[in-house]
Amino acid sequence: MKGYGNYDKEPELRIEGYAGLQGYGAIAEELKKRAAGKEKFVIVFDCYTEVDAREVQDGLASLGAKWYDAGDAMIGDAEYNAMIRQFVTDDRVFGIMNTLTLEKVVDHEKLNALRKKLAREKGLVCLIGVGASLVTEGDLLVYLDLARWEIQCRFARGACNWKTDNSSAAKLAKFKQGYFVEWRMADRHKRKLMDKIDYYLDTNAANSPKMVSGDGWRQGLRTFASRPFRLVPYFAPEVWGGQWMKDVCGLDRSAPNYAWAFDGVPEENSIYMRFGDVRVEVPSVDVVFYCPRPLLGERVHARFGDEYPIRFDFLDTMGGQNLSLQVHPLTEYIQNTFGMHYTQDESYYILDCEEGSCVYLGLKEGIDSGAMLADLEAAQRGEIVFPAEKYVNKFPAKKHDHFLIPAGTVHCSGADTMVLEISATPYIFTFKLWDWSRLGLDGLPRPVHIGHGRHVIQWYRDTKWVRENLLNRFETIEEREGYLEEHTGLHEREFLETRRCRIREKVRMETNGSVVQANVVDGRGGVIESPTGAFEPFEVHYAETFIIPESVKEFTVRPLDGEVTIVKAYVRG
Repeated sequence: MKGYGNYDKEPELRIEGYAGLQGYGAIAEELKKRAAGKEKFVIVFDCYTEVDAREVQDGLASLGAKWYDAGDAMIGDAEYNAMIRQFVTDDRVFGIMNTLTLEKVVDHEKLNALRKKLAREKGLVCLIGVGASLVTEGDLLVYLDLARWEIQCRFARGACNWKTDNSSAAKLAKFKQGYFVEWRMADRHKRKLMDKIDYYLDTNAANSPKMVSGDGWRQGLRTFASRPFRLVPYFAPEVWGGQWMKDVCGLDRSAPNYAWAFDGVPEENSIYMRFGDVRVEVPSVDVVFYCPRPLLGERVHARFGDEYPIRFDFLDTMGGQNLSLQVHPLTEYIQNTFGMHYTQDESYYILDCEEGSCVYLGLKEGIDSGAMLADLEAAQRGEIVFPAEKYVNKFPAKKHDHFLIPAGTVHCSGADTMVLEISATPYIFTFKLWDWSRLGLDGLPRPVHIGHGRHVIQWYRDTKWVRENLLNRFETIEEREGYLEEHTGLHEREFLETRRCRIREKVRMETNGSVVQANVVDGRGGVIESPTGAFEPFEVHYAETFIIPESVKEFTVRPLDGEVTIVKAYVRG
């Protein structure tokens, strides 16, 4: 498969009625206008963690303001790191979800001292930093934001976690601290500010900020929650990565490989809002926070709150290697051990593969669990090569197969497969059992968690059980001229329903009370339209993931060329 040359790596929606600003000069002029004629005017620049506040302050030097650092109202770095220690843990990958808020990081004696300094000032005064709005309300609130993928790229280049001197730490350690600790606090704080923000400032591109009014940003969030949209995908290499996405997604052919593609994970991805000539990048989770009911639907919101429960991503081993042999935690284990609400049930939909490719899934009949665990431990010590095929089923894979993987099932994709992974959202909780005697891209052994895995492996999921429950559970739901809809999963233990729809002429669909997430798994693409004209026609292409908010209620899909096949997922009623 070479693709169709139409995969869109930069999807965007135009937001009408608002203009954006680009560059520090234009932004400074706008802020000066707001402060003009005032004896005293306080601008509060509240920041997401990892925003480069120094760059922003230097960039806005033409304001001629007196600047203060919100960090001067916070506890010391050592005290902060002691506070979060229990959530960061010593594990290389896993921490514990916390309930901390930025208010807990405020030192009230320092806070009062900073407030007194601000009260004495005249003219234009600027306060900048994480949690700045906790210090003072000010006359104007500007929120400085940053996407998760950009944060991870900055970590790789040496950036530190918030209030932590760890520039030389591994990217994995920095990600863990962000994921389990500071991003949770920052998101809780952002939720409280969303209706108060006067200006939204995108700081993703160094020295090239973009700003839009808070009203424009909020209108953008409402727009995304009212019509079909795509997230901005990002791609990453890994030791097992392949070559398929280079062709289909139009990626850099000189790169060694691309392993992951995140094209449907709102907590991690971004969205692009177009305001006139200015494109503003916004974390897509902001749509979930601000518009959870229209996006998710009442039933799904009641169950998950403002948390998006569906995840689509790609795993590319075409010309690459096996994924690690792994297992995901049971619901009670992830709740009791890591403080997560629900676990990572998932499935592998095979977008493409080479002849002879396979998926490892479930355990062979009659194996000795103690012997398998002992061999895994011995392999981890380097004493043996783990005999995976002695213990784990190896099923041949072909294009459009669907392998269901409820948590607790040992599994991995083999080499030369292109997987659309459809799963619940807690994607970080993978217990690697065996990694085929290889090192990661950082030259270190990749983390293995046999200690966790042994507590969640479901030993009864043997060959017979897997064949009956997890392999190609296709069932025709509706068949008529020009249309075939099939149930493809997931397993009854999983809360997601997946359907495959083969479309040869325009077909009408409904959201049925849940946000719908889908991917074009065959054909050049399709056009999504509103029967009532509620939104403009939206074109999607091969391998692209897209989201239909529940508020859309009904929509039509027609193929671009002859026939299109989509796989859609939604939360069961």
